[in-house]
Amino acid sequence: MSDYAIKVESLGKKYLLQHQATGGRYATFRDVLAEKAKALFGKRKTENGSQKSVEEFWALKDVSFEVKPGEVVGIIGRNGAGKSTLLKLLSRITEPTTGQIRLRGRVASLLEVGTGFHPELTGRENIFLNGAVLGMHRSEIKKRFGEIVDFAEVEKFLDTPVKRYSSGMYMRLAFAVAAHLEPEILIVDEVLAVGDAQFQKKCLGKMQAVSQGGRTILFVSHNMNAVQSLCSKSIVLKQGKIEYWGTVSEGLSKYSANVGMKAIVTYEAETPAKPFARIHQLEIRADGQPVTEPLKPGTTLVLNFRLHSDLALAQPKLTVGITNTKGERIFAVGTPFGPQPLQPLKGHATVGIHFTLPAIPPGIYQLDVGFYDQHVGTLQEIYAAGSIEVAEVNYLAMISSGTPDLGHILVRSGWTIH
Repeated sequence: MSDYAIKVESLGKKYLLQHQATGGRYATFRDVLAEKAKALFGKRKTENGSQKSVEEFWALKDVSFEVKPGEVVGIIGRNGAGKSTLLKLLSRITEPTTGQIRLRGRVASLLEVGTGFHPELTGRENIFLNGAVLGMHRSEIKKRFGEIVDFAEVEKFLDTPVKRYSSGMYMRLAFAVAAHLEPEILIVDEVLAVGDAQFQKKCLGKMQAVSQGGRTILFVSHNMNAVQSLCSKSIVLKQGKIEYWGTVSEGLSKYSANVGMKAIVTYEAETPAKPFARIHQLEIRADGQPVTEPLKPGTTLVLNFRLHSDLALAQPKLTVGITNTKGERIFAVGTPFGPQPLQPLKGHATVGIHFTLPAIPPGIYQLDVGFYDQHVGTLQEIYAAGSIEVAEVNYLAMISSGTPDLGHILVRSGWTIH
């Protein structure tokens, strides 16, 4: 019998997407009632007589892998690749369409803010509730209670209903419960992005400690630095299928290649109820032209950001970190590094950050973007917001992308012999 903590065989999840033509207008409540009545007596048709179409969509298809006890596996891929669907199946939140999953040990999952919490209960009550859901005895929860509260840093609000917690407080408490109640398998989605930098660092340290204790972790993140530092293996998903399963370094290379080089990247619109500030679009230009091919060192790059803020930002900041496929930050540019700070912002604005591409080794680099304000704090952070590819040029004699240990910056040098 093989030694495994998680075994997935031919896993698939299918959804049915229903399309309905409405003749160029929105369906009214009367239309919906009429359609329901028609469905009782015959084929379901739309107002203009056309039949509704149903499309099969496989969020995951034929996924197989095996994770050994104590392994930390990073699951990476573009949005829509099937990462969250896979974690929901492993957490038994939804049932698979095909295949089977075998798990050995208790599973704790942290998939989104507030999962497993009752908003009307206090933080104290939710710790015991969540622990019970994870299969812990009350005595075990009481034994760990002090550590959970200290880690979450919510002692002052422990007897306050969690519906009054901020998303960051929710996150701290939920992670503290999941990590301290010693599950054999810990499943963590991209929820750590809710917390601040200090809390993220604290969580990564805790997950490293959990893995060293022989427990298994599945970690989904767009933060390649976190994946590189935490994980021992990687799974790259692409369009619902496993493109790669193996080492972290090779997995990050595959992921970076999937991100692709686009001249203009548009981010999904959001319409939150409260005032917000966000990045709508990023345009990458090289020597005045849209980026369509690998870049050479010395190229002048301009990153144009389209922003919108309902808030009056007194001291806004935009930063861009250029990261290699190993998750290492090569250099950073942005408004804090210019000759003067960014002007106060409210409403729409376009900010252009320009710099000369330094002599860095050939390969694909991702752009990690941060939007901040001195007083408000973090407004938006986007990992792999875009990517650039640096061309393989004869900047140094006999250089090639296969040359090992080039370092982060290429320096031309000469030599003499006597």
